[in-house]
Amino acid sequence: MIDKAKELTTSIKLINDKLNFTGIVDGNYPISIDYTLPLGDNLGYTSLELLLLSLTSCLGSSVLTLLRKMNKSIVSCEIHGRGIRKEVHPTGFKEIYVDINIKSADTSEKEMLRAIQLSEETYCPVLSMMKGNVEMKISFKIEK
Repeated sequence: MIDKAKELTTSIKLINDKLNFTGIVDGNYPISIDYTLPLGDNLGYTSLELLLLSLTSCLGSSVLTLLRKMNKSIVSCEIHGRGIRKEVHPTGFKEIYVDINIKSADTSEKEMLRAIQLSEETYCPVLSMMKGNVEMKISFKIEK
């Protein structure tokens, strides 16, 4: 039997006559996935939007976990992702920019760089899968 921590299951179901799906991962709440006009109706996230959202949430989760293991107190965290698409098909991302903004009185730039480096090298599986396929630029700002 496969360990559930190593296997994810998804299910999508078409809900209109275009490209609007309802998607579920392992029994979590459903989300709406769609495509832009005219193929879709803009009724949900596009697949690339979800990929960028997955990247930023994965990176954020690993950076925050590492900083907390360093006993840093994090008051707030916001992460913004921006993906630049290729102009020819397949029009996936050619560049992704991620800006991490945290509020922490006791986190240094050196500690933040280390948390990002460890996330890139070891702890963020989404970034690991995208690395080498997309030019990635990660920046951060620490508010004291």
